[in-house]
Amino acid sequence: MTVLHLRTKRKREIVDLTELCRKQLWHQKATIGVCHLFVLHTTAALTIADLDPGTDLDLLDAFNAMVPKLKYPPST
Repeated sequence: MTVLHLRTKRKREIVDLTELCRKQLWHQKATIGVCHLFVLHTTAALTIADLDPGTDLDLLDAFNAMVPKLKYPPST
């Protein structure tokens, strides 16, 4: 199993993992099989999308519109 660590730079960000996954599969000489991807963080998600220019911003705007703004009480 290969573990990839990725760090984002902004609070809201879309990261295209396509080339990163292709390179890993090429290095492993994988020619057949299944590639499983999963995220170990509660505020991250995986999706499949055609990332034409501007589509990433459209996705972020759609998520922002769907998810309510939650106000959490200050932690003590």
